[in-house]
Amino acid sequence: MTQGYKHIQTQIRRLSADDEPQMNALLSVLGEAFDDAQTYGAHRPRPAYLRQLLASDYFMALAAFEGSQVVGGLAAYELKKFEQERSEIYIYDLAVAATHRRRGVATALIRELQRLGSERGAYVLFVQADLPDAPAIALYSKLGVREDVLHFDIPVCSGRQRRSTADGRERNRRRP
Repeated sequence: MTQGYKHIQTQIRRLSADDEPQMNALLSVLGEAFDDAQTYGAHRPRPAYLRQLLASDYFMALAAFEGSQVVGGLAAYELKKFEQERSEIYIYDLAVAATHRRRGVATALIRELQRLGSERGAYVLFVQADLPDAPAIALYSKLGVREDVLHFDIPVCSGRQRRSTADGRERNRRRP
């Protein structure tokens, strides 16, 4: 377990293989924050899968706690580079419960990930934000340098269908 970043009354810590209930709570926070309970709740991973993922050296889940309640968190992946002996950390998801926003929780989560990245010798953290998500863009602009790139979802098999997200974007989702 990492030492954790403490912010006001919120403690940030990396989830370990023994933190399945906390990871499930984080999935609920993400589903609510993104208004996508289907993706984050309908087909939750089996406990063995979560334990293996949380114990891996390439995945990091950080949770923000107020007492024992998960009020936010992020999921990130360390990507080992091939062109140089270094890695980058991709923030895949980051969300804070509506009741705890505008309190510095998201910034504290990213600061803790920066600390962990530094310990691991990572070169940079990177994240993408959807254009309509002004609060996320403001946060990331405050902490880093903006790059304008395009993102493409490319299906891996014919068993996928297109699904529109709440903001009108289409995403690939496997049929249940």
